[in-house]
Amino acid sequence: MNELTQNAFQRRPDLHVETDGEFKGWRTWTRDNFETHNGPFWHRMDENGKVQCAFRVEKKHLNGQRNVHGGCFMSFADYSLFAIASSVLDGPGVTVAFACEFLDAAREGELIECDGEITRAGGSLIFLRGVLKSGERSLFTFSGTIKRVKRKKPTDAGAVAT
Repeated sequence: MNELTQNAFQRRPDLHVETDGEFKGWRTWTRDNFETHNGPFWHRMDENGKVQCAFRVEKKHLNGQRNVHGGCFMSFADYSLFAIASSVLDGPGVTVAFACEFLDAAREGELIECDGEITRAGGSLIFLRGVLKSGERSLFTFSGTIKRVKRKKPTDAGAVAT
């Protein structure tokens, strides 16, 4: 893994590294209140530079049938888009396209993992795809597009508009 990729992966100011438990050493972001409330979702980079994402299914992730709620899978997949893209995103971004297919259900206690990849990274758009699994069982496939968001330059507060 090259140093630039590793540095980009660790650069976010809201990065939290877990210090104990099942996900010790894994990372999450604390800035997104929705993901913080609905997770926790985790990611890490392996020794080859591949991003791995995972979460353990809790009661709060379940629907009325006691299966993982489809919205939870979708939220985790969106989280995974940004974790996978983090080495090339280099700044803020927004999801502009997302497609998914539900393949199978998951239950409380299962470990859900994401295997994904960047299919193309251009100047303003990053295209990705992935699959959520529990063990060898595929649960959910997805693809998405992230648009890089340019930071607006601060305006001079003393300037007069003409």
